[in-house]
Amino acid sequence: MCGAELRTLPDGVQRVAAALQAKGHPHGPRMLDSSARTAQEAADALGIAVGQIAKSIIFRRKSDDAAVLVVTSGDRRVDEKKVDALVGKTGRADAEFVKARTGFTIGGVSPVAHATPPVTLIDRDLFRFDEIWAAAGHPNGVFPLRPQDLEALTGAPVVDVVQPPPAAA
Repeated sequence: MCGAELRTLPDGVQRVAAALQAKGHPHGPRMLDSSARTAQEAADALGIAVGQIAKSIIFRRKSDDAAVLVVTSGDRRVDEKKVDALVGKTGRADAEFVKARTGFTIGGVSPVAHATPPVTLIDRDLFRFDEIWAAAGHPNGVFPLRPQDLEALTGAPVVDVVQPPPAAA
């Protein structure tokens, strides 16, 4: 990429593309024809398993109002008690808080290029996959990476922060 092609992308996607390029990530953002606001929508658009979607969930830490980003597989649910044990008591983050802290709207929150760097946790279940896809700063924007790339790009610890998967029937 030389930079000219970034000008046609939405602002958030441009920030993500620049951050990925600055860190030497080999894949830039890709804009999908349909919305990828949910992990299921993204998986369907990409033709992959929903677990391969690295969903970004933002919480609000109560002690200092910091944003806490939890990146987990699209087929898992975050266990807030596990998150709280690692970072302190958290609460739900509303759309205004998410936009103000990250610079992204809900449904397009990237794990990189935040307006204010969040406290970040990566769930270890993402490492079940060789390739995952993350939001790229817009509800239609995504980019591919390996779980190890996510760890390197964010510098975040890999931890267990999800509820156990439902038992197979």
